[in-house]
Amino acid sequence: MSTPDPKDDTLPAPSITTVASREIYRNPWLRLREDDIVRSNGKRGIYGVVEKDDAAIILPIDGDHIWLVEQFRYTIQDRAIELPQGGWEMAVENPEELARGELREETGLHAEQMLYLGCLWIAYGFTRQKQHVFLATGLNQQETDRDEEEHDLVVRRVAISEFEQLMLEGVVRDGCTVAAWGLYLMWKARQ
Repeated sequence: MSTPDPKDDTLPAPSITTVASREIYRNPWLRLREDDIVRSNGKRGIYGVVEKDDAAIILPIDGDHIWLVEQFRYTIQDRAIELPQGGWEMAVENPEELARGELREETGLHAEQMLYLGCLWIAYGFTRQKQHVFLATGLNQQETDRDEEEHDLVVRRVAISEFEQLMLEGVVRDGCTVAAWGLYLMWKARQ
């Protein structure tokens, strides 16, 4: 799947023009910039943009079961159940390599097959970050390779019907997980 070429003259002109841009903050995980803008109606404004490198989210499916992770998410001050996902805090040339690395790091799983299902933007109202979606099958367990931030991560293997029920009940609330599952279901329906 590809994204439209911004230089393609058949595309409509952007309705917002960037006049100036400055970086406000940077750390190893993200960059924050503030842009001075002019809208197509002539009104000036500012836009804050969080920039992060690409990430991957993986659907590790094993028959009628799926592997999930549970961890404390600082921003919401709560534990969250979600699909394995993450990034490497650097530009990624090969999204499949990233997906395989995140799967191994968080769950210890190795996938014989990785199928690319597509790419999603994560919260593009304020963040510029892509997330590549992969279906992982032919799974076998190996050692995990967790980051320090994942010290409390719990791996769960649940029936797909239970996973779907957790989403319906609002236990699984991660937008990326729900979106990736929707993309998978659409792909599966066309097979």
